[in-house]
Amino acid sequence: MAKDTTSEKKSEKNGNKKPGKIRKWFKDLKIEFKKVVWPSKKTVADNTSVVVGVIALAAVLVGLLDTGFLELMRLIYR
Repeated sequence: MAKDTTSEKKSEKNGNKKPGKIRKWFKDLKIEFKKVVWPSKKTVADNTSVVVGVIALAAVLVGLLDTGFLELMRLIYR
C-alpha cells in the first residue's frame, strides 16, 4: 500500500516547531529596530511639506487641464 507523503511532510513541519521560536522572533525584531536610523522630526516635516506641495501642484495642473479640455469640448460640440 502506498504511503501518503504529503500528510507526512505536513506532520513533520508541524512537529518541528519549537516553543521559543516566537519569543526569539520578537527578540530579533527588537534588535533589528534598534539598528534602524530613524529620521529626525525636521526631516519628516520637510519631506511631508514637499509631498503636500507636489500633490497640491499636481491637483491644480489636473484641474486646469480638465477645465481646458471641457472648454475645448464645448467649442467642438456647440
